[in-house]
Amino acid sequence: MKLAAETPTRTRTRNAILTAALSVMSQDSTASLGDVAEAANVARSTLHRYFPERSDLLEAMSLFASEQLDAATRRARIEEGPAADALVRIFHEYFDQWTNITWIYMEGQKAADDSCNDDDPLDPGLTHLIARGYLDGTIDPDIPNAWLQQFVWALLYSAWEYVNQGAPKHEALTLAIRSLRKLIAQSPTNGS
Repeated sequence: MKLAAETPTRTRTRNAILTAALSVMSQDSTASLGDVAEAANVARSTLHRYFPERSDLLEAMSLFASEQLDAATRRARIEEGPAADALVRIFHEYFDQWTNITWIYMEGQKAADDSCNDDDPLDPGLTHLIARGYLDGTIDPDIPNAWLQQFVWALLYSAWEYVNQGAPKHEALTLAIRSLRKLIAQSPTNGS
């Protein structure tokens, strides 16, 4: 089967389908392809032209979500400036990645269940960033790296849930970043 050349229109349609699929399937992984097509505002036949089988769509979704998260991480410029500021930037970028993060987490859970893999659940990029913050004095070294990472993910989830309950996105993000900054700030006595 010959694949059609990738044009700006095809790229936009493909991305719209993937974005809709991530939104729908991160809420219900058993959603039908018809549900995805409806959310993407395309005909089911259009969806099948791009993704002939459900497995093709699922594979493309995982790749697309990872690419979007990688782009968000690059936009956060986590190697630049004080680590605390970089942590806030990455938090801000991740806030807009709800469906991608949810999908990656769901797929990771399935893979872990399938392989019984006990890999380290910590994000190597965040681990390095937090360690850098300890060294540059912008993140309280009395807060363990693993605790801070768990806090970041829990805070993101809380912010997303706050929005789902009707709060404005900007309010949820502002409150979450304020909470993050308060946690990582070194106390004047450095925990004594």
